Amino acid sequence: MNRLEMFRGLLSLEGKVALVAGGAGDIGKAVSEALAAYGCKVILTGRTLEKAEGVAAEIRKAGGEAEGREFQVKDAAAVESFMDALHKEYKKVDILVNSIGTHIENAAEEYREEDWDFIMNVNLKTAFFLSKEAAKRQIPNGGGKHIHITSVRGLLGIDRGFISYCTGRGGLNMMIKQLASEWGKHQINVNGIAPTFTRTSLVAKYLDDPAFFKPLVARIPLGRVGETRDVAGLALYLSAPVSDFVSGQIIYMDGGLTAIQ
Repeated sequence: MNRLEMFRGLLSLEGKVALVAGGAGDIGKAVSEALAAYGCKVILTGRTLEKAEGVAAEIRKAGGEAEGREFQVKDAAAVESFMDALHKEYKKVDILVNSIGTHIENAAEEYREEDWDFIMNVNLKTAFFLSKEAAKRQIPNGGGKHIHITSVRGLLGIDRGFISYCTGRGGLNMMIKQLASEWGKHQINVNGIAPTFTRTSLVAKYLDDPAFFKPLVARIPLGRVGETRDVAGLALYLSAPVSDFVSGQIIYMDGGLTAIQ
């Protein structure tokens, strides 16, 4: 192999298997497509099999390898059961991408306990147990890559009712650093992608509101919000051999927003 071939190989995912949790969502779909484009077999999840398999079918039609699976966010036992079944079928999961996340907006002084618990369960607890169950199976196999989709709101507050979302994302960012610290000796890389507002159905109501959108974009040096392809490109980098020496990092995909805050 000459040096040019070596460098081309740094972006190859041939022979790799990835689990994209939340792959039926807007960001997860783009990530799944990017990984499949570079030779990775992708197992992507959604709240229903119909939705997940619909995305997987699109990827297969375009020439990639993908399968959809239903995954309901419930508890640690549900994560373990899902990962057990997946490992029995595919024998390995080289790459975990966690794109599961949601949001309930309300003023902090009025925030309800049940909403707080729900957001922490979906956005933080599930993230940990996905990583835990993936790592248990990767450690005997020589390592792997974990990528969690987090947010600039794990670093920056916002003058809206984002108390549970911001707190959960801050916890996720610290979790990423801790897992990278513990699992480095097993050659497991753990990183986070922290976008600013990205054009998805989850935040469409905000981005469609000129009173919110215009001042938001005015604060971003590159003058736009994120697109799902931006997140997917960074996930591709963190999944491929080119990032083998990158771990414990929260990479802010924000058009320069955090540079001036």
